[in-house]
Amino acid sequence: MTASSPRELIRAQALALGFDAVGFARAHLAEEVRERLAAFLAEGHHGSMGWMQDRAAQRAHPRALWPEAVSVISLGVNYAPERDPLATLARRDSATISVYARNRDYHDVVKGRLKRLGQWMAHRFKGTELKVFVDTAPVMEKPLAQQAGLGWQGKHTNLVSRAHGSWLFLGEIFCTLELEPDGAESDHCGSCDACLRICPTDAFPAPYRLDARRCISYLTIEHRGPIPEGLRARMGNRIYGCDDCLAVCPWNKFAHAHEEPAFAPRAALQAPKLAELAALDDAGFRALFSGSPIKRIGRDRFVRNVLVAIGNSGDPSLKPAAQALCEDADPVVADCARWAAARLPA
Repeated sequence: MTASSPRELIRAQALALGFDAVGFARAHLAEEVRERLAAFLAEGHHGSMGWMQDRAAQRAHPRALWPEAVSVISLGVNYAPERDPLATLARRDSATISVYARNRDYHDVVKGRLKRLGQWMAHRFKGTELKVFVDTAPVMEKPLAQQAGLGWQGKHTNLVSRAHGSWLFLGEIFCTLELEPDGAESDHCGSCDACLRICPTDAFPAPYRLDARRCISYLTIEHRGPIPEGLRARMGNRIYGCDDCLAVCPWNKFAHAHEEPAFAPRAALQAPKLAELAALDDAGFRALFSGSPIKRIGRDRFVRNVLVAIGNSGDPSLKPAAQALCEDADPVVADCARWAAARLPA
């Protein structure tokens, strides 16, 4: 492979644009990947994410999503935190927000870079057609990233990189260029099961299998309606996402903290006070989370999550914050407020 080959020119340009990992794969998924997806859906482990079932054929077959696709360029952006992301779990009067959501929406950052790379490719390789994706279409980005050599799907089902640990945002460019694929990355989890053991809600029925219905990330972000009472007490003060299984991965020892200003945690979101978050109305919620991925879940779902954390705090000073919401206009918020208030001492 020469330095002037299309593949290496694309790799060099991607790195110049700020991507930290680049790999190439065919626009095709192995049969075992499709079988794993089918089993996941058949077991109902996708919960209320009906779009996974509705667009399963496109997820399982990249060319069903775009028949002209020949190659997939898989790209990663490092977002490894500078500090221990689990440190705030012990601060019961404060909230823990997943590392990726403590500042700007990564979708905007990564998609901007993908578009710039795509524009460069269209200019450099005349006649090339392409489409860019970043977690916004039925693309199985983690299996494609593994096929492209960026890492492997660990026992927690997330991608693990030998260079970046569990901290990579992924994006893809489907294109009509014939690009020599990289070799797939092999599994390097070995006998380690730290990610499975740390899960607060036992969301992994087996290694490499996730039941989203028990996952805190799903419960706080994707799930609408009441959170099952049997899981609330296990959620601690995690109000948006969960980093536990990512943070304990031993491969993180090779990761280096990111240098992207857009991912640097905002002071207001590092350990925000639960009482202040519970008091947010819709306008206050939108103002605080402008430009953040948190904004998409809306005030009601967010405050529901905050109330779960308040109920788990054991802090009597937070009882008035819960009581103030017992008659909230949203019935799910009101129900969770009553649950939280009942758990706290007077």
